[in-house]
Amino acid sequence: MTAPDTKNNYSAQNIEVLEGLEAVRKRPGMYIGGTDHKALHHCVYEIVNNSVDEALAGYCDTIEIFVYPDGSLSVEDNGRGIPTDIVAKTGLSGVETVFTVLHAGGKFGGDNSSYKVSGGLHGVGASCVNAVSEKLQVEVYRNGVINFVEFRGRSENGLKVGDPVEPIKVTGSTDRRGTKVRFWPDKDIFIETNSSGLSFTPEFNRETLAKTFREMTFLNKGLKITFTDLRLAEDDERRLQVYHNPEGLISYVKYLNEPKHPLHKEIFDCHASANEVEVEVALQYTDSYHETILTFANNINNPDGGTHMTGFKNVMTRVLNDYARKVSMIKEKEENLTGDDIREGITAIISVKVRDPQFESQTKVKLLNNEVVSAVQTVLGDALEDWFDKNPKDAKAIVNKSLMARRAREAAKKARNAVRRQSALEGSTGIPGKLSDCSNTDGDLCEIYLVEGDSAGGSAKQGRDRNYQAILPLRGKILNVERATIDKLYDNNEIQAMIQAIGLVPSEEEIDGKKSEAVLKIDGTNLDLKKLRYKRIIIMTDADVDGAHIRTLLLTFFFRYSRQLVDNGNIYVAQPPLYKVEYKNKVRYAYNDAELELALAELGGKPSIQRFKGLGEMMPDQLWETTMNPETRILKKVLVEDAEEASRIFDVLMGDIVPPRKKFIEEYSGLAVLDV
Repeated sequence: MTAPDTKNNYSAQNIEVLEGLEAVRKRPGMYIGGTDHKALHHCVYEIVNNSVDEALAGYCDTIEIFVYPDGSLSVEDNGRGIPTDIVAKTGLSGVETVFTVLHAGGKFGGDNSSYKVSGGLHGVGASCVNAVSEKLQVEVYRNGVINFVEFRGRSENGLKVGDPVEPIKVTGSTDRRGTKVRFWPDKDIFIETNSSGLSFTPEFNRETLAKTFREMTFLNKGLKITFTDLRLAEDDERRLQVYHNPEGLISYVKYLNEPKHPLHKEIFDCHASANEVEVEVALQYTDSYHETILTFANNINNPDGGTHMTGFKNVMTRVLNDYARKVSMIKEKEENLTGDDIREGITAIISVKVRDPQFESQTKVKLLNNEVVSAVQTVLGDALEDWFDKNPKDAKAIVNKSLMARRAREAAKKARNAVRRQSALEGSTGIPGKLSDCSNTDGDLCEIYLVEGDSAGGSAKQGRDRNYQAILPLRGKILNVERATIDKLYDNNEIQAMIQAIGLVPSEEEIDGKKSEAVLKIDGTNLDLKKLRYKRIIIMTDADVDGAHIRTLLLTFFFRYSRQLVDNGNIYVAQPPLYKVEYKNKVRYAYNDAELELALAELGGKPSIQRFKGLGEMMPDQLWETTMNPETRILKKVLVEDAEEASRIFDVLMGDIVPPRKKFIEEYSGLAVLDV
């Protein structure tokens, strides 16, 4: 017999039992989505949502949030206050139970529930925040007294993860009511890695938080949220922000449509219940060529949509087609308008309140309740039919917009087919002649550089690694797709070259049960990713104003018509240097003025400084060494953390309404020097 392999033994001794909140610290990704800045902000929302749930229940109308210089954050509401009496099942006070026991709370929807609807469902939010905090303090103002308790997230000094330092106690009297929670995120938990591979501790982002708090007041009429960032100077107007939107979703639509031209002045809205589901919808059409639809369930944003989105799309398509036929804007033998045609230019907010919502995961990205589909269809369908009948001028403008979208889509198909026929006549493979392709045919190993101009393209072609790097020079500034119908894309030579070179092939679509050849959708969600010819698509433009404009035009195209590539992390921006500093055979490249100063200090003496006015001025070996060599280059991956805000910024920057763009530039121009 051979001796047992002790290294591979697997017995009961290998089974580890994580007690209480230990599992949260061990696997934070399962509970808060990770350990990066998104997870950090998710902790804030878990606490704030508890206060918003008090507002939903009718007991709270004000929430005050403070960010402190020491890295902590507090949330205070004027609700009923978390109960402080003993919970029979745990033997602990209500506060201690909520913050130390997973799946404990008053929101499970039973007869004993204190909340008809809420965002917190599983009773894990508050306790998870406690587990990943260095410490967490709770003050409850209730029954005329102040109750205080402090928890520690780390297992130390005889305390288990999340245990209170001492039992809850009364520390004073008060005529206030509500709850205040302040937590210090644990730096041992929250760690993020930047593009250079360096680890750092994420911090609360004022703009990210402010956007969410504004959104919460849009979704809850009458709720006021004050947000104070004590890290900013007292005279900084951004230090205190107050959000209060009595018009609710109507205000939300106005905010999103500020940089657009509305087709109708009156914003449609409806609010009613069906199937025990409360449905609220607000919408307005604009002359834009893309759709903006946001969905919420119990105030929780569902970026992946779900059953409320399904119900909305179904009823919009049905009602608008029925109306168009009723007023003879669609003839008897004509095909119905597609959902994509109907939703072009729409800005819509769908908010539902469900007693027992079912989500795809703890992060609540998608709603799954089947009863919501019919509830939305019933409420929205009746209200929209009535609104169309009462506002025939606006209704016809919307139908005309949809008919124009259909004509543009059909024209785009003809333009695409014309390109194919021309390629066939010329014996072409469909690959643009200006493309200098790589020799490797495995797309997962290849990358393509979209280069500004023939001069830079020439240097890039000579400096590249021909095995896996392709070069596509683009002449001038491409079409601004934010202001163009889809058929114009297929008429634009530079965009057509990108479509062919990259392999941006749309999947077949099905209309009324028939498969039809598709064109790129405005939301970029119908790409056949199997046809993609390169894993990395790298935008390489000059480090000047014109280069930045071309880069923005390209990013607008990818965001609007190839969104899947952005979501998958296929889009990158190359970072060419601004300066070459040389002294006594020593060479340093600087990517901004700050790095230039460091290089000058390092080299000493009187070095020569070369300012690169464009990529075309760089020798092929310089371009390779600084911008194309995977060992030394700097690439920025283009990611979208907030699709709604990204879409709004593209509207602002690339649309044709000047005041919002001027306001944006005035507010953020100081940050431009940081983006090199």
